[in-house]
Amino acid sequence: MSLVDLLPALTLAEKASLLSGDGDWWTQAVPRLGLPAVELGDGPHGLRTETGVDMVWVPSTCFPTLSALAATWDRDLVREVGAALGAEAAAMGVHLVLGPGVNIKRTPLCGRNFEYPSEDPWLTGDVAVAYVTGVQSAGVGACVKHFAANNQETERTRISVEVDERTLRELYLVAFERVVHDAEPWALMCSYNRIGGTYASAHRWLLTTVLREEWGYEGVVVSDWDAVHDKVATVRAGLDLEMPGTQGRTDAQVVAAVQAGTLDEADVDRAARRVLHLVDRARPGAGVVRASGHRPGDELTADQLTMLDADAHHELARRAATASLTLVRNSGVLPLDPDGSDRVALIGGYARLPRIQGGGSAGVRPTRVDTPLEAMRAALGDRLDFAEGYPVGETDYYQEQAPAALPSAGQLADEAVALAARADVTVAVVGLPLAADSEAADRSDLALPADQVALLTRLAALDVPLVVVVQAGSAVTMDPWHDGAAAVLLTGLAGQGVGGALADVLLGAADPGGRLTETYPLALDDTPGVVGFPGERGHVVYGEGVFVGYRWYDVLDRAVRYPFGYGLSYTSFAYDDLQLDVLDAAAGRVRCAVTVTNIGTRRGSDVVQVYVGDPSSAVHRPVRELKGYAKVALEPGGSTRVAVDLTGRDFSYVDAVCGRWRREGGQFVVSVGSSSRDLRASAVIELPDDPDPTLPRLVRDDAVPTEAVPWAVGTDGPVRAGAPAT
Repeated sequence: MSLVDLLPALTLAEKASLLSGDGDWWTQAVPRLGLPAVELGDGPHGLRTETGVDMVWVPSTCFPTLSALAATWDRDLVREVGAALGAEAAAMGVHLVLGPGVNIKRTPLCGRNFEYPSEDPWLTGDVAVAYVTGVQSAGVGACVKHFAANNQETERTRISVEVDERTLRELYLVAFERVVHDAEPWALMCSYNRIGGTYASAHRWLLTTVLREEWGYEGVVVSDWDAVHDKVATVRAGLDLEMPGTQGRTDAQVVAAVQAGTLDEADVDRAARRVLHLVDRARPGAGVVRASGHRPGDELTADQLTMLDADAHHELARRAATASLTLVRNSGVLPLDPDGSDRVALIGGYARLPRIQGGGSAGVRPTRVDTPLEAMRAALGDRLDFAEGYPVGETDYYQEQAPAALPSAGQLADEAVALAARADVTVAVVGLPLAADSEAADRSDLALPADQVALLTRLAALDVPLVVVVQAGSAVTMDPWHDGAAAVLLTGLAGQGVGGALADVLLGAADPGGRLTETYPLALDDTPGVVGFPGERGHVVYGEGVFVGYRWYDVLDRAVRYPFGYGLSYTSFAYDDLQLDVLDAAAGRVRCAVTVTNIGTRRGSDVVQVYVGDPSSAVHRPVRELKGYAKVALEPGGSTRVAVDLTGRDFSYVDAVCGRWRREGGQFVVSVGSSSRDLRASAVIELPDDPDPTLPRLVRDDAVPTEAVPWAVGTDGPVRAGAPAT
């Protein structure tokens, strides 16, 4: 029997109890009917759950964060990591993993960017689908977050995002829509912020009109923790489960509202039915390693802990880290010769205590950590010399801080420069501190810490090739040391396998497989949204519209440090014979094919990226937008034919006048390349208009703007920005 069949047997009070949690991590059980509870666990790049009366974090594999994982551009690998996360969750008795986060990197200042895949909605959605599919293949649910427009941490619990509907749908809702359609996540988490003045947790247009009625979502909508301000309003709007629990306080509010006639019991039934469905889905795996009656304070057993395949998952973490490492500059110094006689100076506290993850709810206790210092020392032996270079304060969770008795920053830098001056090559490992990559706080600038910048500037001035390794969850600026560096390698926050992965790439045992999923600007002032960030008087206006990330830099023809999609291999690739075939003109289905050849001397990988542009559109559109990609790995001289299929949606924009996604007939430019600015071939194709009156409208007739004012989405549809929501 499905547990959903229990709904008629539940009292109103019992149904109301299902709509809020039991403590921090559990849904409420109904013992009278044998209805068990479901445990939720923080993710998304590792499991954070607790055991024992002291609530100690259980060790779990710390995989690369989602920003680093997305840099692999490898769907199969992301899916494999997701499956491993699902398996660990099942072993720990966790039924619902709170991840992935799929919010767009509107600005590189967002402190939570390390959790988010990309500045591009298409790539973000693709990564999310692979991740969710992997997690749920283990019989564990994924909870996609944060719905929607959670693009900053400053005042995140109250800021009102003022955004027009076209921008909201084309950028900030796309990944959620993709994952709902293609992966059917068990749950979706609403964000803290307001949209057009209405909290996301009580936003009927968002949670019901769009999510349920347009997209057909049937899973549970969970609140972010303490994101509910009016429980009755949230139930009415379409929220199902409030977290954490309120010890019955908001359950009583629901019961009282139904009895007073201010809340329809049918709304309570709908939400309770979805929670019952979630519990029913979790039930087959609920008794695998932990009884459904477990509560915080119970110890995990030795058998449960040994079910975590720690060795295999650590190797997967290392493989994922290797595929994510992104080489953006190389004068020929890399790869280093593992069998040569050159002395290598390894500089930097983050080589000893690497930045493997970010701060906040995503933090996990890793099962082990491979450090760059240990891995490079194992590979090079006495050819390697190490100096701290700069002080390391709080770092990641496996070690809270470095030893207290450290020399001054000046003394550390002097020792490092003296060591580097005697070396044949210097590898400097630098990065942002934990506080810069953390939930609940945004960055104030894009620079590395001042002591690291000063050190790099001195190292770059030496007559010794300098390789700079940057550990950061989002873009950083690279002046004044960049031009003096012989190579720059970005690790992101690459998880517990970063040490071995870094050694493999530096020494040429592996090709750097990563490509940028966000633009690296020359300066903060170049970035979109910088003028209005983080907002004022409780509002932030998304005045840049659909021009976020590379869309912004391209439409302004603005120089960047490194473009979206960029990354170097230790070999080279040629693109030839671009061909576009119209499979169905009316539907806008087009096949794009190109031949890729490894013209270098080493095995390597490349990411073939497909972009679409509409140069003669009646509305302002980006110069080009990513609409597909394929990652290929080839031996020297090897060649393959890559095909990417495009759909009508890939040529469309949200037309606020027609009220739908629309493909405007005419000529489109389809380009293939290895970044948004390295386009190897382009072709023009002509497609017809698609004025199909049967397509659903996205706005009401009486809501279409009639004057030039900023528009935002209110609780029932578009409203004037700043106006009270209805």
